[in-house]
Amino acid sequence: MNIKEMVAEGRKVRFLRYKLGELWYITETGFEFPVPISDCGDGTFLAEDKAILFMRYIRKHVAYLQDAKRSHDEAIGK
Repeated sequence: MNIKEMVAEGRKVRFLRYKLGELWYITETGFEFPVPISDCGDGTFLAEDKAILFMRYIRKHVAYLQDAKRSHDEAIGK
């Protein structure tokens, strides 16, 4: 998962769904990530927007998935 590829060249994100206090978006490369409502403040979140504006959330979710994979691998002895 290369974050730069997900946000480069004017790529967009699209809103998918709202669930359990999170807005879920998808990049043009197919990566899904959440935006916590608690982070929204008085911001406007559009159905489609520039991916670069969401880089913070993309980066956080990539790190979360990497940590989860590492924990899983350790648990099964990989």
